[in-house]
Amino acid sequence: MILTTTPDLPGKKIKEVLGLVKGNTVRAKHIGRDILAGLKQLVGGEIKSYTDMITEAREEALKRMEQDAKKKGANAVVNVRFVTAEVMPGAAEVLAYGTAVKLGK
Repeated sequence: MILTTTPDLPGKKIKEVLGLVKGNTVRAKHIGRDILAGLKQLVGGEIKSYTDMITEAREEALKRMEQDAKKKGANAVVNVRFVTAEVMPGAAEVLAYGTAVKLGK
């Protein structure tokens, strides 16, 4: 499966547009991470545990979007985008979405 943020792929022709596909996940902060994050705020720098959590969430959302595309018979997803939103204090959603297509030669 080809995933791209561009609307087309050089050398490939979009044969059919299959529609919107998406995948999401919601992740909550962990008390242990919060304590370490609070300490990190005092000294500055990257909060690695949160970086890792959001990276994992993006990968999960992408995987779910790809599964949605496969169900529709796609072999590529173009215009892939990410959106994040706080769904409640301490929990965030990561959504990946794009347009499922069938590529020709």
